[in-house]
Amino acid sequence: MGIIQNVFLIGPMGAGKSAVGRQLSRMLRMQFLDSDAEIEERTGVDIPFIFEKEGEAGFRKRERLVIDELSGGERVVLATGGGAVLDPDNRACLRSRGIVIYLHASVSQQLQRTRRSRGRPLLHTPDPGARLAELMQQREPIYRDMADHVIDTDGRRVPDVARQILHCLDEESTQDG
Repeated sequence: MGIIQNVFLIGPMGAGKSAVGRQLSRMLRMQFLDSDAEIEERTGVDIPFIFEKEGEAGFRKRERLVIDELSGGERVVLATGGGAVLDPDNRACLRSRGIVIYLHASVSQQLQRTRRSRGRPLLHTPDPGARLAELMQQREPIYRDMADHVIDTDGRRVPDVARQILHCLDEESTQDG
């Protein structure tokens, strides 16, 4: 395998970005970073609290700064928040600084994986399924446009998804070499 640059995971909530990112970073012996976790670490509060106090716009501003900083590192696997791709600056950072992997998950899979989570302010609604479908309709074209590779995660185990990403990276480094 050639030299792997940064790997950025994008996709909807519940697609497995954090779990797959952790596994992938171990396999590649790279640093794992999670933009949402980093925001919580820096502010000392959880994301729902930031949404409550600053609104989505305040959260997105914090997210932009964190993604700019974290994506500028070397040999990192970065899991981004589901809405990070909405910001043109984030898209430019991710595209220019590494390989972008879109982890796709169907709305039904997302609903199943997020149903017990309290830390997802965009799902604090009477119909989380409808909200997920709305977010997917809005964001899917951006995910696909940005992605160097699209990986389906529905019904799949984390190690299997990580191995598929490794295979894609291996093929890419062979073509570059």
